[in-house]
Amino acid sequence: MLNQILIKRLTRLDSVILLSLLWVTTGCANTRGGHIPYSAGEFKAPDALTQPALNVDYRIAPMDKLSIRVFKFDDLSGDYSVDLVGNISMPLIGTVRVINLSTDELRIELTKRLGERYLQAPDVSVGIKESSGSVITVEGSVRQPGLYPIAGPLTLLQAVATARGYDENANPRRVAIFRTIDGKRQAAAFDLVSIRRGAMSDPPVYRGDIVVVDGSNTKSVFKNILQTLPVLALFRPF
Repeated sequence: MLNQILIKRLTRLDSVILLSLLWVTTGCANTRGGHIPYSAGEFKAPDALTQPALNVDYRIAPMDKLSIRVFKFDDLSGDYSVDLVGNISMPLIGTVRVINLSTDELRIELTKRLGERYLQAPDVSVGIKESSGSVITVEGSVRQPGLYPIAGPLTLLQAVATARGYDENANPRRVAIFRTIDGKRQAAAFDLVSIRRGAMSDPPVYRGDIVVVDGSNTKSVFKNILQTLPVLALFRPF
């Protein structure tokens, strides 16, 4: 099981909106003490746009699916999905951080960890079964969550629409985009209500991005991170 981060939820939506406006208009510190100015000029494209195709230089990213095989050990072999923060969970060795590793680097790491206590000279192979780099992921309280190909320019509203829109349990005032910028996993939350009213610009979404709509159907691994993001916040590391 993946370890979940326990974060205290804000109890009133109006307090979330009020705090968010203070962050945007006055540049106040966020809950982690970082300064988050709201500036379209700092809205950077993800590193994924400059990543090579799937070759020896490819680095594992969140939401990738890995094919891991341990010779003669079927219980350890299988397909493993990388979670939002860049980990997988394997029998015997538990959580393994895989983000930004090549498949060969991960093979070496798994061989080492399995061989330290459990297996003698394990024979491990690692491959990329599915890459998140050529698609966007839309998750949370949407009608049809999943992976969607992206062939051209796309905005946040359009990305949510590809998943048939948000459902009746959604909180459209808190929708997050997760992406890798300057080698760091970063995130920002946006208010779809303000975007639809024209009070806020509709941000671009790039291939490899993960869009998460907050709500009762949002998975806990996303929800816990969402609660730390002020609405309208600029991208910031987490």
